[in-house]
Amino acid sequence: MHMGDFMLSPTVGGTMITAAVGTAAVSIKEVRDMDEKKIPLMGVISAFVFAAQMINFTIPGTGSSGHLAGAIMLSILLGPYAGFLSIAAILLIQALFFADGGLLAYGCNVINMGFFACFIAYPLIYRTITKKGMTRTRLMTGSILSSVAALQMGAFSVVIQTLLSGKTELPFAQFALAMQGIHLAIGAVEGVVTAAVVSFVWKVRPDIINTESSEKSKKQGYKSVIVGFLVAALLLAGGISLFASANPDGLEWSIGKVAGDKEIKGETRVHKSLEKAQQDIAVLPDYSFKKQENAGESMGTVVSGLVGSGITVGLVLVAGYLIKLIKRKKAK
Repeated sequence: MHMGDFMLSPTVGGTMITAAVGTAAVSIKEVRDMDEKKIPLMGVISAFVFAAQMINFTIPGTGSSGHLAGAIMLSILLGPYAGFLSIAAILLIQALFFADGGLLAYGCNVINMGFFACFIAYPLIYRTITKKGMTRTRLMTGSILSSVAALQMGAFSVVIQTLLSGKTELPFAQFALAMQGIHLAIGAVEGVVTAAVVSFVWKVRPDIINTESSEKSKKQGYKSVIVGFLVAALLLAGGISLFASANPDGLEWSIGKVAGDKEIKGETRVHKSLEKAQQDIAVLPDYSFKKQENAGESMGTVVSGLVGSGITVGLVLVAGYLIKLIKRKKAK
């Protein structure tokens, strides 16, 4: 559900970037008290979500595909504020290094894929279902319902943003119907995957998911879980990503259904400048080598997955330790 710049006016795009930056600033303040041992965990789980987003799965009978957004999973395992910062970092890396999602659209993508999941679906649905005590049934039910709700809110937000941007090629009612329908199916798959992952973590290390960790669990550290997520991220990025569906994702499919052959363009100076900047910055555009031949497509995908996962780990770790360093200095 990565929006491109062509779908937005500069006013809407700029407003949403401001909203995303403001939400990130609040989140940074809130994560300063996070257990320092969780920072490496935050890094590898973010890399896992980055790698998982590369794998589009086919939605049978539609000609479309979907991929995990991952924000609900991040919120459950790390908390909503750390989860939001992680998804913001992932989307920034995708936009800058892989030209996946526009630069003008960055704020929209962060709000659509991160804000609704972390600050509405997670606390109001997942936490409500699990607040009476953690059981496997409640954990899985909360994971599935919150994932579906988050995707539905994000998809509808895309429709509103294009409406406010004056994109007449995408009539509101038709576009909303297409987006909500296909993302209901995508959300259901994401919910099942999220439920499976968090259920496994809960079985192995329940303290990671429970809001109140014991002193024993804090001393124990997270080495085994970190290694597990790191191996999973490497497998997803370095191998399983090769089997991703080639079908258009839910957003692209919806645009094709509604707009047909109409070409939607962003023709302002802002659009053209940002498009050129993104082309110049992106090292592996569309997760492939620049000017690569068909024979090198698989290698480009593997390299993109591994490089992207590595950059994600590095960026999140650096950001996490910088936040802790600032906290220590202020405490003196």
